Parts: sequence; C-alpha cells; structure tokens
Amino acid sequence: MQADKFRAGYAAFLGRPNVGKSSLLNVFVGAHLGAVSAKPHTTRQSLLGVRTFEHAQIAFVDTPGLQNRRPNAMHKAMDSALSVAVSDVSLIMLVVEAGTWKQGDARALERAQQTGTRIALVINKVDTIKDKTKLLPYVERLSKLHDFAAILMVSATREMGTLDACKRLAELMPVQEALFDSDTLTDRSERYLAAELVREQLMRQLGEEVPYACGVEMEGFELEGRMRRIHAVIWVEREGQKAIVIGDGGERLKRIGTAARLEMEKLFDGKVHLEMWVKVRPDWTDDDRALKSLGFD
Repeated sequence: MQADKFRAGYAAFLGRPNVGKSSLLNVFVGAHLGAVSAKPHTTRQSLLGVRTFEHAQIAFVDTPGLQNRRPNAMHKAMDSALSVAVSDVSLIMLVVEAGTWKQGDARALERAQQTGTRIALVINKVDTIKDKTKLLPYVERLSKLHDFAAILMVSATREMGTLDACKRLAELMPVQEALFDSDTLTDRSERYLAAELVREQLMRQLGEEVPYACGVEMEGFELEGRMRRIHAVIWVEREGQKAIVIGDGGERLKRIGTAARLEMEKLFDGKVHLEMWVKVRPDWTDDDRALKSLGFD
C-alpha cells in the first residue's frame, strides 16, 4: 500500500454455516465479538468489527450462514440481515473450509456473484490438511470458479496467515478516509455483546435442538465504576426446554453463567456480576414482536 493513500471500506463474510466466519471476525479484529460454537447457525445477526492499521481500516461484517431451515420469522430475519450486509460493501469474503466444496459453498458463491461486488476467496481451516500438497490442486480447481480478487489461506483457530490476510484485504479497500475512529472495535453496544456471549455458551453447552429455541434479552445493564451488573433473561419456547437449560439443581445454568461471565470480563476488561433467569415465551422464534425485543431488526 502506498503510504500517502489511506484505504478504508467494508468487507462482508459470506459462506455456509460452520466454515468459521465468526472465528475469523474475532481473529481479524483481535477481540471476542462474535459468538462461536461448533453448531451451525450460531450467528443470527450481522455484526461489525473494525481493524485499523497505520494506512488502512477494514470494517468487517459477519453474517449469518446461508440456511435452508423452515422459514420461520427468525430465519427470515437472518436471511434479511445477510442480504443487507452484503448489499453495499467494498468486498465480499467467500469463506470455505479447506479441502471441501459443498452445495452450500456453491450457493454462497452464487449469492455473492449476484451482488456484482468483488469477491475474495478465504480458505479457512488449512491446519486440518496435513498433506499441504493437496491444497494446490484444490486451490487451482476453485480458482476456475470465479475471477477472485484474492485467494487467501488461513486458520482462524491457530491464527495462521491471518495477519497477512488482513493486510492483503486492506490493499483491496478503496482509497478514502477512515470510516471509524482508530480505537473503534464495533458499532454494537456492550449490552448486545453480553447477550451474545450468554447465547454462545447456550450453543456450546446444550444439546442439538434446544439452543436454537433460546434467545437472550438484557433486562438490566448497569456500570458501577469498572463493575458491570448484568441481568439477563433466557427465553425458551417450552417448559421442557426451561428444565434442560436450568439443569439439575441449577447446575447447568450456573456453568453457562460462569463461562459467559469470564468471557465478558475479558472483553470489557472489568469485573462482571451476572444474574440470569430462564422464562418461557411460546413460539418466540416465529413472533415478529418477540424478535424485535431481542434485537432483531
């Protein structure tokens, strides 16, 4: 990059579920902003994270994975969030898992191509390929699918190649002034980030179906010096789900709260007092008003 020309722009992640979009956002920005779990569709809303270099700034936009579940109100909101996120950006980062190309990847590429925006191919999880010679024919095959602005190979979990990838992405940003102050990490509030950290633990510590019926609402968020007092409600759709989230004697809810609190303290750099309740709101995932109260726009 030319030192006298500052570059800045928005770059949106796009890809099927579980390819590591949120993990990449966290690594690229250098902070735990996006919820991450091994379950698909952990990300429900778009999330912006900002990385500022000496001569460039990238506003990364995480998006929900392309989904084909039953189109209830929440899934429609997720798809809408994705559409808005990729509609007006400088670059789309198509994220795929090293060594694989599935139907969901093809759908994601088609979705990206429909925008007419430049596309960079980000091949994640390269650490899982032991024989690196297998990557060459794989990359060659994918490079014929589209005229990619860049092809980057990284590992979010091991932070392999991520700094070089950021610098290459910065070179693809348009020449313009910074979009945010240099110390900005995200445009989301601490309330939102706290709710996402609770939901992340729900995704990680619950079974296959229950976490998808869970939503997190912040009922209280008070700052006392460096101490944050947070009151959170976990919404579920059925009484049986409530019992599962709470666990025997409240043990599971306690584990979820402890893990979420520790992550909040790292992110907010201060002590957190977290109290949580579990309440039933039938079929909230298909209720527009309920979704609005939980932050879906």
